[in-house]
Amino acid sequence: MCAGYSFQFPYDVTPMKLLQTRVRKNASFPPDLPTSNVTPFLTLHDSVVVTLSFSLVSKDWELRTMKCTAWIYACAIAGGMFANNAMAQGLRQPLSVRPTAFDYNHYLQDDIASPSDAVAEVVEGNADEATSSIVEESVGEGSHGVTAAHTDSAAPVYHQAAPMASAPVDSSCQTCGPTYAAPACSSCGCNTGCGCGSLGLDLGGLVGDCCLGDAWTLKSQVLSECSPLNIGGWFAMGYATDANDMFLDVPDRINVTQAWMFLEKLADPTCGNIDWGFRADFMYGVDADDTQAFGNDPGEWDFQNGFDHGVYGWAIPQLYGELAGDGWSVKAGHFYTLVGYEVVTAPDNFFYSHAMTMFNSEPFTHTGVIGSYSVSDNLEVYAGWTLGWDTGFDQFNDGSSFLGGFSATLSDDVTFTYISTAGNFGWRGDDGYSHSMVLDTQLTDNVNYVLQSDLVRVDATGEDNVGINQYFLYSVNDCLGLGTRLEWWKGDSLTGYAPHGGALPATGSHSYYAATFGANIRPDANLIFRPEVRYDWSPALGYEETIFAVDAILTF
Repeated sequence: MCAGYSFQFPYDVTPMKLLQTRVRKNASFPPDLPTSNVTPFLTLHDSVVVTLSFSLVSKDWELRTMKCTAWIYACAIAGGMFANNAMAQGLRQPLSVRPTAFDYNHYLQDDIASPSDAVAEVVEGNADEATSSIVEESVGEGSHGVTAAHTDSAAPVYHQAAPMASAPVDSSCQTCGPTYAAPACSSCGCNTGCGCGSLGLDLGGLVGDCCLGDAWTLKSQVLSECSPLNIGGWFAMGYATDANDMFLDVPDRINVTQAWMFLEKLADPTCGNIDWGFRADFMYGVDADDTQAFGNDPGEWDFQNGFDHGVYGWAIPQLYGELAGDGWSVKAGHFYTLVGYEVVTAPDNFFYSHAMTMFNSEPFTHTGVIGSYSVSDNLEVYAGWTLGWDTGFDQFNDGSSFLGGFSATLSDDVTFTYISTAGNFGWRGDDGYSHSMVLDTQLTDNVNYVLQSDLVRVDATGEDNVGINQYFLYSVNDCLGLGTRLEWWKGDSLTGYAPHGGALPATGSHSYYAATFGANIRPDANLIFRPEVRYDWSPALGYEETIFAVDAILTF
């Protein structure tokens, strides 16, 4: 029977900044800076895991495994009627920016494991005998004779008589049964319960409970479960009614925005040892123009070297090596920036479109060295040196700048992150300073609020801009999320942003505003749709525009 379900938060709200340093196509630059093809380019993320555990028992029944397909709706209905909910981990974005690119695409957990994450007790012996003991223990108190799951320890895992580390998962694994039916990877210590698969669409769970199951991964097909390597990616396609010159550059047609692949090995030190790792990312699509190292000299790395083919192109946004020890890590190479809340990678943002602050006031990538150190459980600091903004193994205009800051957990539900850059930004100009501040607050189990402010000042060019963004994100369930983003960004007459080919005012600063309303719809663990309506306006430039956009992301 369905002894338990785990529901994963439907979308990754990633407060990490993926290497995107956007250069506005319509921006004005001093004559000594290149202006052709200059374009713009984010896991952190904690998730909510809600466990519904229940047992329907009678003295004549025996606990047996069965196909998930036949019992999924019965489990959902019974769980909704009888089961008590046990919150395993709160919906949290703490350390939002901290994973920002630096721990890109890897999920942070609370330091204290939740009951559902506790190490499972290994019980030797016959699985059937163990099953009967579970049934007997389940009968007793509880609403309508149904007992909620114990919250002080994880369910025991019963090992098979013979090791199954390399054995393929048979059809019996496609069940909602207890975890002892799953094979164990005893040779390297990993334990992979098969659980419910992710091969069917769960459209009926958009407003109630939904069971997405486990996502299909490319690694599971080409590498062993215990391999230190990881390979994966995603395929994203999108449509927008109009362009806004910030990633939404090719309107009124369906585009392949990101066909993305990555290969990595995590630096995972254990027992005080030092470990090494690496990561390489490759992508193709209309977003390549905003993902390349456009802070380079033309022809260097992936910038203006034949990688572009019309509106489509190729980019290599990351290629770095890493060393890590107890509480510290050092990366060297080409990597995503730490700056900001939104990122370039599609699955790591709630919205399809991007904020003006992200596109205009933040770098996307760097080339250099960046280190992190965990001062305590609540404080992590970052410090490094880079070849300016948006560079790929190249130094333009003697670019040389500091990159660093800190991320502090102020409480269980509040995280504050400050990241700054200072020095010669390369293509963006010398004597520059920028910072991004992100306050990430989990208001309730379902509501996340993020307040962000960016500032950029470059003495060599006179650039001076600032922005404030607010995000309100609501998780209905694992299949549906709703969100709102409100923006204000102030540019200047010298290097400000003039959207849609508009003319900048001759002098002074000017403000832009935007409000975006969207949803994340996840009918399958590997598939997400992100429809949105965006309204932009600027009193100074006398324009306003409403854009409808939607994309679909298939992860693997």
